[in-house]
Amino acid sequence: MVAVVGGGPAGLMAAETLAAAGQRVEVFDAMPSVGRKFLLAGKGGLNLTHSEPFDTLVQRYAARASTLRPWLQVFGPEALRAWAAALGVETFVGSSGRVFPVDMKAAPLLRAWLHRLREQGVRLHMRHRWLGFDGHGGLRFAAPTGELSVRPTATVLALGGASWPQLGSDAAWVPLLRERGIDLAPLRPANCGFDLSWSAHFRERFAGAPLKSVAITFQGWRQAGEFVVTATGIEGSLVYAASAALRDAIEREGSATFALDLLPARSLDWVTRELAHPRGPRTLSTHLKSRLGLSGVKAGLLWERVPKEVQADAARFAALIKALPIRVTAPRPIAEAISSAGGVRFEALDEHLMLRRLPGVFCAGEMLDWEAPTGGYLLSACFATGRGAGQGAANWRRHEP
Repeated sequence: MVAVVGGGPAGLMAAETLAAAGQRVEVFDAMPSVGRKFLLAGKGGLNLTHSEPFDTLVQRYAARASTLRPWLQVFGPEALRAWAAALGVETFVGSSGRVFPVDMKAAPLLRAWLHRLREQGVRLHMRHRWLGFDGHGGLRFAAPTGELSVRPTATVLALGGASWPQLGSDAAWVPLLRERGIDLAPLRPANCGFDLSWSAHFRERFAGAPLKSVAITFQGWRQAGEFVVTATGIEGSLVYAASAALRDAIEREGSATFALDLLPARSLDWVTRELAHPRGPRTLSTHLKSRLGLSGVKAGLLWERVPKEVQADAARFAALIKALPIRVTAPRPIAEAISSAGGVRFEALDEHLMLRRLPGVFCAGEMLDWEAPTGGYLLSACFATGRGAGQGAANWRRHEP
């Protein structure tokens, strides 16, 4: 019997791959049901993968691009879409290039997947929390009936990272592997919001307000999009896209300052001319709204961050509208992050995702040391490494006595 510990996308893909290879598979998960984070991720529309060219997609994994490439080549976006179609779930490419199920939901796909797994003979054991290894190399679990030990012939660990711990990814596996000498990178928040200091007035008036059609520039990187002002700082898709660089800068320097362009579709010259246009008896607030279309939270940010003497100077004010410095001081806690960075270093694994120090034990998914932006990249790598670990464990079983 091969044990898969963790019932998220990586673990279930490993289980399916093993079962298809003729192995008897049992899945163990601490939660009452599998795929809880997967289901929550699908509430706003399940972004399965991305349709961009393969080489571009691979580069989204930054420092781990070359490491993940082999698994993504085997089970990349097209293979993932074909796999979903075989489950009866058709997909489409959205305007941003992201790939979604036609009905945008995760639950129908998960139901069909679990049905197929059961038909393959895969057994699911819920409320089984992994406690580590026993003295004979077996797996210890805290189960509803008490502690039990399981002696699989191979094991796939797919226990997730440390984000959304209430759904099962609580990183309780970290000390269990560390005590076995496994090389782990510290777990850190990824695709996360950030703290910064707002005035009480701004916070009370604009917390929850979206900043739309803006752009962030940081360390030579620039991207347009939108994000949200929160009571403690900022969060949202554009912030998540910059989060790895901002987080790393904060770790090095204690804070990070990016430039916020409030009018990315307009040139600095245009903004300067419009600001310099005579406003007569109109207030500056009315002038900003009528000439530049700046009002609401965007105007609020300017009143919050631009001194009055600068507001009176069209050139200086225009420069800040196009590049308003925003200083962030800390990422939000990892439990709030969409995903996490860090985990089992690939250097601790062989080319089949097997732990070098623990022969017969394989790792997959977000517990591995990689990170990626949102946009389908997270699930793509979870599925791909799950399949890779499943294939590795199946090959191990075939060649070991």
